[in-house]
Amino acid sequence: MEHIHKKIKSLRLEKEMTLKDLSEATELSVSFLSQIERGSSSLAITSLKKIADAFQINISYFFHEIENYNYAVHKEDQKPFKLEGSNVTHVRLAGKFPDRKMEPMMVTLPPNKTFIEKFSHPVEELYYIVKGVVIFKVEEKEYILNEGDSIHFPSVKVHQWKNPTNEDAVLLCVLTPVIF
Repeated sequence: MEHIHKKIKSLRLEKEMTLKDLSEATELSVSFLSQIERGSSSLAITSLKKIADAFQINISYFFHEIENYNYAVHKEDQKPFKLEGSNVTHVRLAGKFPDRKMEPMMVTLPPNKTFIEKFSHPVEELYYIVKGVVIFKVEEKEYILNEGDSIHFPSVKVHQWKNPTNEDAVLLCVLTPVIF
């Protein structure tokens, strides 16, 4: 029973649910679910059944060790997405397993656009230029990066990037922590 709380949190994150979403689906309070996920509260079988039903899984899932994580992400499963108000295209490259620490993505910057990072997060960013040219500005220093170059910096630094060419630029990006 000691790993049930980790499985609940992992499933919730995998299904991109908030604690509030899970609370509404189970009729269990957000604070109780938070305590369960932290392992600081015990869980009755009736509550576990509600959680299993909300995830549309059999309750027995919680009593078996997970051995087959989805580590590979095949090309046909890579779905592009854009953040609201941005023309930058992102494609998740991460496998799915509990306690993932990195967010690897393929990023496509459209031509002749400057992008100012609106999201600050507390750890690191790494970019590798797969195709094109990208100008990064971190704090007050500018870096011109060509295909095969990379940049790695603390994410709390004020930063922006620009594709100065007439073609898409493609970057491999690895962020910490997992934010998307």
